[in-house]
Amino acid sequence: MRGLENKVAIVSGGATLIGAAVARAFVAAGARVLVADIDDAGGQALAAELGPALRFQHTDLAVEAEVEACVAAAQAAFGRIDFVVNVAAVYADQGPATTRDEWTRSFAVNVIGPARLVQLACPHMAPGSAVVNFGSTSAGVAQAGRWAYPATKAAVLQLTRSQALDLAAAGIRANAVSPGWTWSGVLDQISGGDRARVEAVARPFHMLGRIGDPTEVAEAVLFLCSDHARFITGANLAVDGGYAALGPEQGLTPILELLS
Repeated sequence: MRGLENKVAIVSGGATLIGAAVARAFVAAGARVLVADIDDAGGQALAAELGPALRFQHTDLAVEAEVEACVAAAQAAFGRIDFVVNVAAVYADQGPATTRDEWTRSFAVNVIGPARLVQLACPHMAPGSAVVNFGSTSAGVAQAGRWAYPATKAAVLQLTRSQALDLAAAGIRANAVSPGWTWSGVLDQISGGDRARVEAVARPFHMLGRIGDPTEVAEAVLFLCSDHARFITGANLAVDGGYAALGPEQGLTPILELLS
């Protein structure tokens, strides 16, 4: 994609399955990446895999000093910042039983930390730069037993719109991607690594009949950062196999059943 070569991206949550796919895609496109994550082993393994084009910086988005150090490390290592991609998130959600500490941690990592990362990076970003935040299909629908995570993702989508407006004068675009069910560390963990089982459960929720792959989300992120998206800002790109457009009737035909 045009406009990515020799650019620099900060990818928060870059040691996760989806974040690592984003980091690899940037490097493959000729960009350099600073991965910000709390997973030291995962981040260091990714740095060893991708070589000097990628640096790892331990960063907890809930800790202001670590967010500041992340931006400083990217500037020191590469001399510029062109893209901020906020993948990092926590799933501290027990629905109606979610504790105050879980609410606080959820907003600190999922909303406040990403917002601060953008705020601190912006003075180093030139016109033509871009922000990509991660929303979720969870932001727009009711889901049983989930209160905190969807609320934070709805906040991220509104934050993205506000960032797009205020950063436009500086020539910086801000957009979001909202994945549907995508093979990730969370699904890997709760399914015991059984992707086929996850596919079977999720199939009815997606028009395309399957879950997403991390590389498919990564390609959408790179598009929004590229010159191909230079007139796109304030948008939320659904990378969800049709999840958000599929209503409660899913692929059923209740009207036909009434007529039969």
